[in-house]
This record gives sequence, C-alpha cells and structure tokens, in this order.
Amino acid sequence: MKRVRIFSLLFCLFFSSSVGLLRAADGAAGQAQPAAVSPAAATAPATVAAASAPAADLLERLVDTVLVWCNVPNSGGNTATHYVISALFLVAAILLRHVVTNIIFRILKKFAERTETTLDDKLFPALEAPTAAFVMVVGIFAALKVLKLPSDVDRLIGYGSTVAFSLVLFWGLLRAFNAVLDHAHEIALEKQMGIAAFMPWIKKALLTTFVIIGLLLVIQSLGYNVKAILGAAGIGGLAFALAAQDTISNLFGSFVVATDQPFKIGEIIKVAGNTGTVEDIGLRSTKLRLVDKSLVVVPNKMMAAEAIVNLSRFAQRRVEQIIGLSYDTTAEQIEAILADLRGLLAAEDGVDKGTSDVFFIEYAESSLNIQIVYYAISPDYRKHLELRERINLKIMRTITARGLSMAFPTRTVLLDGPIAKQLLAKKN
Repeated sequence: MKRVRIFSLLFCLFFSSSVGLLRAADGAAGQAQPAAVSPAAATAPATVAAASAPAADLLERLVDTVLVWCNVPNSGGNTATHYVISALFLVAAILLRHVVTNIIFRILKKFAERTETTLDDKLFPALEAPTAAFVMVVGIFAALKVLKLPSDVDRLIGYGSTVAFSLVLFWGLLRAFNAVLDHAHEIALEKQMGIAAFMPWIKKALLTTFVIIGLLLVIQSLGYNVKAILGAAGIGGLAFALAAQDTISNLFGSFVVATDQPFKIGEIIKVAGNTGTVEDIGLRSTKLRLVDKSLVVVPNKMMAAEAIVNLSRFAQRRVEQIIGLSYDTTAEQIEAILADLRGLLAAEDGVDKGTSDVFFIEYAESSLNIQIVYYAISPDYRKHLELRERINLKIMRTITARGLSMAFPTRTVLLDGPIAKQLLAKKN
C-alpha cells in the first residue's frame, strides 16, 4: 500500500505542476493574439459542432472534466497543455497498470491462497491480463480524446474505442467463464460424476456460443443491422442443416447422452448387439472396446435411439442354477441335501441372506433337479465369479459327503422279439 500512495503522490505533484506552468504559457500567448473575431462568428461554428457532435460517452466526460478542471479551452486547436495532458494520461495508465498487476492482483492471489475454494485461484490470474489491458485502453483513448483532431479521424477513433473496449470486456468475461468451467470440470472429476466425461466438449460448445454472441454485440454496437446478418446466416444454416442431417442427429444424440448419463468412460455396456468397454465419448460417436479387443464406433444417434444395458451398474448380481441328482437318490437324502445347501448359502458372507432359495423343483428326464438361487452382494463382475466358483466347489463337496452323485443324460433301450433274442444268444 505504501507503493500505491507514493505513485499517486508523485503523479499528482507532476500533473499539478505541469498544468500550472502550461496555464501561464497559454495565458501569455493568448494575450499576444488579436481578438478580432466577432461573437457571431465565434458562436456559429460552436453551435454547429454542438448540434452535429454525438452524445459524449463516459470517457469523453472524464476527459472534459479534466480539461475543465485544468481550465483548458475546449475549442480551437491543440496547445502545449493538450499535449502534456495527453501524455499524462498515458503515464497515468502505465503507472496504474503497474499498480494493478504488481500490487493489487498480488494481494488478491495471496488472499485466494488462504480460501478453501479453488475457484478464486483460477479466477484472479485469468482476470489479471484483461484488467491490465482495460487500463491501458482507457489511458490510450483518453489521451487521444484530449487532442483536437479532424472529424474523420475523431470518428475513426470513436469506432476504434468501441471495438477496443468491447473486445477487452469480452476477453475478460471469456477468461472468467473459462475459469469457472475448468473449476466445474475439476469438481465433476473429484466427485466422479458422469458428466465429467462430457465437460471438455460442453466447454468448447459454450465458449463458441459465448464468442459468437460477443461478436454480434460488437457488430451491433458499431451500428450494423445484426438481424439482417442473422437472417442471411439462417438461410445458409438451413441449407447446411439439410446437407448435414446425420451429423446434427449425432450431435443431438450426444446431448441426450450427456443429459441422461447412461454410461461413462470405463464402464461395460451392451448396445445394438455390441458388448464392450466405453473408451471414448465424442460429439459424433462413442467408441467401444469389445471382448476380443476390437474397436467398434457407435454413432451417438444410435445411443439415443437404442436400449442401453449398463453391465457395470449392477446393484447385485443374481445367480440361478440347476443341480441334477441321479434317480437312485431317496427322498430322505434329498431332504438332507436341501438342508445342507441352505445352510451353505446362509454361512457364505458374499451372499444376500434374504434372497437365497433352494428347492427340489422337478423330475427331469434324467435327473432329480434342485434349483439354487442367490444374489451376490458385490456387483463387481470378478468378485461375482469368485463367489460363484467358491459356492460351486462347496456344493460338490457337500454332495460327495452325502454319498450322492450328480446325474448325467442317460437312456435305457429294451430289446424284445426273436431278433433281439438271437442277438443276446450270440452275445452270450
């Protein structure tokens, strides 16, 4: 803060002393000049100028206030005072730019380091360059408006100031918007949100829209008819849309995927007969790596139209299987093995206890069938396979311990008649 006060004090002293000296010089020069101009001739050009001059903007008001404070005439040609004040505006802009970048933003960055959020850590550095550029633009155009220039040049300077201030303003807003989107992307990645995979192209789309709106506003501020430009662009856009229907359908499909978030990168999905891991989600298509390591590119319009099965988002995994015992198993043995299997599932930690069922369900063609149904608590596919393998081995050991055997398809053929008796006789 001491450096700010020192710069301000030096600038005020230099500005005041320079203006005081130039006032005296201009007063002496004014006394030496003849005053032969009539009041009507003096007021007529001023009246025409006042009628034709556009309304002064904020910067012009600032310059006029400084000129009035310095008692500098607003009509006639440029004097030495005009040039000195113009130079002082440039010097003030340079000094203020130094204060803003090296002092104020340094304090803001240190303050941002002590806050919990990381948004300000990105926002302040992003706004530093646009703020410094804004200070310099104010100083440059203020210095130019001090000088009395020809009307054509003054009009060009007015257009230039409009464009310069608009561009600097939109540059600052664009960098701030970019910092906010980057912060949102980091939060989405940290919280493992599904929209994190779509944030890069969402950011590009929003920034492109922001830039287009900014350019249209700048064009409108210069006095052009933006509606006519948009009308012409609409006709060309219609022709472009007819020629790019598939591309637009894929873009809408990508927005549907971004909104519903049926899957994210790294998950296993099944869509349109293809089952694989999602490797990339783009604006036009989604890439799947299949089990055989081949790559399938699925258009996003198909993602929006087809049913998608997300195999990575199981709440639990259901197992249903049939155990067939041979027909020489007695009813008492089946009752015992059912009790053993129910106890086996109840003792397994990876099985949801309230959903397991074991029942003797049918007399099949070659076996007495027992149905076993249970749910694995963990939705992870590999853990599900490990649990299923562990339970299957325990089932085999339990059946073997009971002295039972699993059935396999068998068929008994009975031979009868004279020919069958002759065959049996020959065999014996």
